[in-house]
Amino acid sequence: MSRMDHAAEAGDDVDGIVLDQVERLLAQHLTPALLAACDGAADATAWPADLWTACAENGLPLALVPETEGGIGLAATTAARLIRRCGGAALPLPLPETVGGAALWSAAGGDANADALSLVPGGPVRIAPHTDGFVLDGRVAQVPWGGSVASLLLDAVDAAGEPHLVRIAAPGTIRDTHHNLAGEPRDTLDLTGRTVSTDEVRAAPGWATGAGVLAVEAVGAWVRAQQMVGALESCLGSALDHAQERQQFGRPLAKFQAIQHMLAEAAGHVAAASAAADLAAACWGDPRFVLATAIAKARCGEAAGHVAAIGHQIHGAMGFTQEHPLHRATRRLWSWRDEFGSDALWQERIGRAVCAGGGAALWPMLVRLRGGAG
Repeated sequence: MSRMDHAAEAGDDVDGIVLDQVERLLAQHLTPALLAACDGAADATAWPADLWTACAENGLPLALVPETEGGIGLAATTAARLIRRCGGAALPLPLPETVGGAALWSAAGGDANADALSLVPGGPVRIAPHTDGFVLDGRVAQVPWGGSVASLLLDAVDAAGEPHLVRIAAPGTIRDTHHNLAGEPRDTLDLTGRTVSTDEVRAAPGWATGAGVLAVEAVGAWVRAQQMVGALESCLGSALDHAQERQQFGRPLAKFQAIQHMLAEAAGHVAAASAAADLAAACWGDPRFVLATAIAKARCGEAAGHVAAIGHQIHGAMGFTQEHPLHRATRRLWSWRDEFGSDALWQERIGRAVCAGGGAALWPMLVRLRGGAG
């Protein structure tokens, strides 16, 4: 059991109630038929509107927004567990993006609402003063559910290079639509010439930026890391179940030493990724957030390759079939590891941060970072 699990057991009863609601909603709505219908669908009719409505009615999009701002006010560690459940269940909705994005927008002084929101990767776009507001300049790709969400949250910089957040209503015209390997829609948007009001622009919170990393990118990486932990746990759980149930030469696969070694290796990667993501969750809203998120995204990305490979090795040919649910976890691991920065990119940023401080500063840096996870 992770530190986050222990904390939740000792925490507010509201946290447990919300997580129970999530479990019930996923069990009720996420049928194999729905998941299959949403997998790589080319039209907006595959958007599971009833499931989104149920999520919104239970306040889940604003789970991480403070109660004073109209949200549930969950601790970030509990909100991370909510996101992990969505990742493990292969939820075909941008609820994790909305949870993180709404909380970031609220932290910047914006008015959060429960509309479906997409965090926009890449960029940043540029903003310049315009009559009664600003004008945007930039093209963004790989926008999650860009054609279905109500609004977008993206990074922007002004002429002086100062970081800002921009929340805009999703454009009605999508330039190009693709899907990632998991079958989730990823859209390309051209925002050049788009005008926004001053209410749609906020200075980015200082705790979410630093070392060349902008706020939406950092929060997007934080969300993906938590989702990947959920998918990693799902993949490992499926491999363990299969190894116990599948018989070869008169005994379960789990009795073979080679299989035991593979499962132990996978479990080690899942534990390390979970611990890194725990640390990032504990550092939400803290100056250590960006570095902790960098570590989490890099470690989860590294684990994704190993655990997915082991999961498919243990399942054999049946694990590659469309009918077997394993692919819902592994295809998301392969997709999410590259979104909002690959593990290689975040490893490079960690290395640059360490080198900038010098060797003597490394241990104190790690001590300070670990101090935020108590």
